[in-house]
Amino acid sequence: MSEAIKRRVGAFLRSEDGPTTTEYAVMFALILLVCISTVRVLGTKVNDKFAQAETGW
Repeated sequence: MSEAIKRRVGAFLRSEDGPTTTEYAVMFALILLVCISTVRVLGTKVNDKFAQAETGW
């Protein structure tokens, strides 16, 4: 690696940006997981309601 890259990586690791970026990535992943779970549950329930409506209860 060149010296410029080593300096930039070292500066990034010493700064607050690294942990902040990681925290945002973890928050984004958790929010995404909640959204996917919600859509999956609601999708199943809505699908069941449409199936009931189709069969006439």
